[in-house]
Amino acid sequence: MSDLLFTGGTIWTGHDVTHALSVRDGRVSALGDEAVRRGGSVIDLGGGFLMPAFGDGHAHPLFGGLEAQGPQIKPCGTVAEIVAEVGRYAAEHPELEWIVGGSYDPTIVPGGEFDARWLDEVVPDRPVVLRAYDYHTVWCNTPALERAGIDPDTPDPRLGWIVRRADGTPMGTLREWHACDLVLDLVPAKSLDDLVEGLAEAGRAMAAAGITWVQDAWVEPYMVPAYLEAERRGALRFRANLGFRADPDRWRDQRAEFTALRAQVDGHELVTANTVKFFADGVIEGGTAAMLEPYTDAPHSCGMPVWDPKALAEAVVAVDADGFQVHIHAIGDGGIRAALDAVALAVRTNERWDRRPVIAHTQLVDPADLARFAELGVIANFEPLWAQLDPLQTELSVPRLGQPRADLQYPMESLRASGAVLSFGSDWPVSSQEPLLGIQIATTRQTVGGSPPWTPDERLGLDDALRAYTWGVAYQAFAEDRRGTLAAGMDADLVWLGRDPREVEPLELRHVRVLGTWLGGTRVA
Repeated sequence: MSDLLFTGGTIWTGHDVTHALSVRDGRVSALGDEAVRRGGSVIDLGGGFLMPAFGDGHAHPLFGGLEAQGPQIKPCGTVAEIVAEVGRYAAEHPELEWIVGGSYDPTIVPGGEFDARWLDEVVPDRPVVLRAYDYHTVWCNTPALERAGIDPDTPDPRLGWIVRRADGTPMGTLREWHACDLVLDLVPAKSLDDLVEGLAEAGRAMAAAGITWVQDAWVEPYMVPAYLEAERRGALRFRANLGFRADPDRWRDQRAEFTALRAQVDGHELVTANTVKFFADGVIEGGTAAMLEPYTDAPHSCGMPVWDPKALAEAVVAVDADGFQVHIHAIGDGGIRAALDAVALAVRTNERWDRRPVIAHTQLVDPADLARFAELGVIANFEPLWAQLDPLQTELSVPRLGQPRADLQYPMESLRASGAVLSFGSDWPVSSQEPLLGIQIATTRQTVGGSPPWTPDERLGLDDALRAYTWGVAYQAFAEDRRGTLAAGMDADLVWLGRDPREVEPLELRHVRVLGTWLGGTRVA
């Protein structure tokens, strides 16, 4: 690998700026005048901005990459458009036993309740299953319901709801784990080649956005060989830490499996497996996030905890004792309190170690719990793109929460000011993987159309938002001594932007172009 010399623009180290940076053997070798003296193949930044590459503290790369292998429904804005795209894809693929796709917008239908008969119009003879973009809901056609044996007499499973029509027949929308899995468990498995291509597609998307490290926050055992094979073939364009999903019904048996899989991954250059992922609850828009008080639009319901709080705490203590970082999806204030309580018990029970637990999404935090993040060393992971009054909020979340609680969502600045570490992510393919779009929302709390700022006191400064997408994610990855800032000896994970984001109007940040991405000194975009 030849030496590189970046010059001709602004180089932001994460702390200050300089005019040159050199790379040798995949590492930053020098900055400033010393870099110029060392020389190398010159990359002229053309007045642009070089900075540490972005990380993504919570995403689902394989799911996102695999969406390219099905009907392209994500851009569709109406039911008619989705149905037409599913019909087109099914007609072009008569060989497929199942039509599988993602991810549709649940806000385009009242309550997010989609009817199987709409899909039956274009695919009446094969099962169709589509994921909503929250990945907590599926929409399927009648053949899929029939294959799964879902009929008017089928009871709701323990963790899930079967949405029904007024006459009690299943509508075609299934919510949360056990309900969705009634259908998803029947879908034929992807081949290893398909999975590797899914990771390659994810890598193209991540590299184009300037991302070089990703926390895969939902890993099943079958995915591990795909990651390792993608790395072996040179098809993996990002570093990944695998977060194995703990199942509340069988987590005790999973402990040995997770430890064995970690050992299998150990020693690989791009892939680690140091984390176990828990889903504490569901999502507010589906009414399944765990709440301390009932939903405004459903006064009989406080949501659907995936784990009983005591069981969650027991499992977190055990996994923490096994030396895994815990990464807990917690969205409702009840889910977040249960997650904090579980971490607190692990801290009290187990030996002291550098555990760096993560609570992901951190959507609705009871004010009484804000200080606990810093006290317990919990990293607050946010998906900043969600912190805006978009249709997901105005049509679903705010009506379900009521205004006082709705205005407590995504307390980024409050947690930062309390001393908690923030990391940013995308939850891709749930939402866009582009960090610059997320940074725009985090710093403005406005929609891209320029709506009035929502909860403006929770806006972050630009430097803090950049830090959450760089150093904060590197800290989450136990890699802040290697990535997230630029200094001699650090990994040359770099992103070249067309403009200095510090000099761009906040509502224009999303338009700053990513001109290049380097992973360990090798250009990947």
